[in-house]
Amino acid sequence: MTYQQLAEAVGLCPPRTIQRVARALEALMREDAEQGRPFIAALIVSRRGEGVPAQGFFDLAVELERFPADPAQHAGAYREELRRAMARRGQ
Repeated sequence: MTYQQLAEAVGLCPPRTIQRVARALEALMREDAEQGRPFIAALIVSRRGEGVPAQGFFDLAVELERFPADPAQHAGAYREELRRAMARRGQ
């Protein structure tokens, strides 16, 4: 699901729908990190990317010490986070 699709699914109307979605996902990431849960935000991807979240997701994941600081390692860290989020979703 993309950020725009999520905005539409929860009934957000312009202006700044993507910005509001991003802020909500960032809050969820902070909560998930605090609780030791996988990032549910990993399920939301940018329509401009290659099936990955926007850069802000990676920046916050590093800040929360879930992802390594080295951007070259982000793809692998994201795949693992997505796997964990999908596994938790299936529980």
